[in-house]
Amino acid sequence: MDKNDVSSNVRDYNGLGKWSAASIQERYRDYCVAMEVRPSRSLAPREHAEGEVRWIYPVVEEVIAGIEESDPACIALGVDFVEEDHKFPFGATLKSNTARALRRAPLNDSQKARLRERIATMLIRGLVPREMREYAKLLRRVGVREQ
Repeated sequence: MDKNDVSSNVRDYNGLGKWSAASIQERYRDYCVAMEVRPSRSLAPREHAEGEVRWIYPVVEEVIAGIEESDPACIALGVDFVEEDHKFPFGATLKSNTARALRRAPLNDSQKARLRERIATMLIRGLVPREMREYAKLLRRVGVREQ
């Protein structure tokens, strides 16, 4: 590898495809339009540099902050993220933090049903990842059946 290759000095912890920073930012804007709400954040990933090395942290951290502030588009992205099976850098921590934030967020009936379905399906399939503790608390919040 060429010593001057800048890309080797960048550690980007965002996902690929649907979960890349650019894709999340685009879906956030799309959700804002669909929900007729004004975007309240840019969803820029946190960055840190030391010497020639630059770390770009997951933009999902910003989504979680938005959920905590009751941003409806971030809440929608958070529900999407909990439903995702794909592995992510820092995935267990991000998913736990997303579930914790969603537990305190104003969820609509559709979002509650999606979360209920996701968590119940994981339990039925015997999938018990590290974040399941927070998922179980979220399931108690949304209920195990429709009200």
